[in-house]
Amino acid sequence: MEWQDTGIVLAQRQHGETSAIVEVFTPVRGRHAGVVRGGISRKIAPHLQPGAQLAVTWRARLEDHLGSFTIEPERGRAAQAMQDRLSLAGLNAVTAMVRFMLPEREPYPKLYLETERLLDLLPQVDLLPLAYLHWEVSLLAEMGFALDLTTCAVTGRTDGLEYVSPRSGRAVTAEGAGDWADRLLPLPACLRGDGPAPNTEIALALSTTGHFLRNASHDLASRRDLPAARNNFIARIAMRCG
Repeated sequence: MEWQDTGIVLAQRQHGETSAIVEVFTPVRGRHAGVVRGGISRKIAPHLQPGAQLAVTWRARLEDHLGSFTIEPERGRAAQAMQDRLSLAGLNAVTAMVRFMLPEREPYPKLYLETERLLDLLPQVDLLPLAYLHWEVSLLAEMGFALDLTTCAVTGRTDGLEYVSPRSGRAVTAEGAGDWADRLLPLPACLRGDGPAPNTEIALALSTTGHFLRNASHDLASRRDLPAARNNFIARIAMRCG
């Protein structure tokens, strides 16, 4: 078995004395792991940092084997992410969420392209928080949990939308919420794509997407807790003014 693709490094760990098991996110093969021979060497290890873009060739005797990667570096992102703590936290959140949410070896080509574009925004810390929020909304849609934030589920109105139903993912007005308002999730304007998007509002919107992400995870045993890297990123967003 052999295939070639491009991929974003999600994680790597040492394997044996000199090799590394590397997990990448590719447009055609999805989230896929393989062994990189000599992966902990000074020559190769810098190219296996999370967020790095690689051309990969995977080989194995059988399709369900772990297999091995031959890599060619395309571009790195670690140096850009290290320039700002918010950028680094964003990189860690994205790679952790892809690993947490996506099943192995299933393709998500649209999400791959959106992930690539998001990671290219890492140096632009003013744009990164809102771009990440939009990415999470896309991630939910890819997992079959698309939010409907255009029309009130109760009244049918398209204005005055203030809440999200935690069950249906549909918007609700204050009027439609009635006595149930305290059981609904917040719907900040930035989650609807309206108006300015201060970081405090983005952090609030991410609490809403987080509710649905827990339910959408492919790993039933992990649904209680989203990755700590995501929580750290949200905390850094909330600490930033604007």
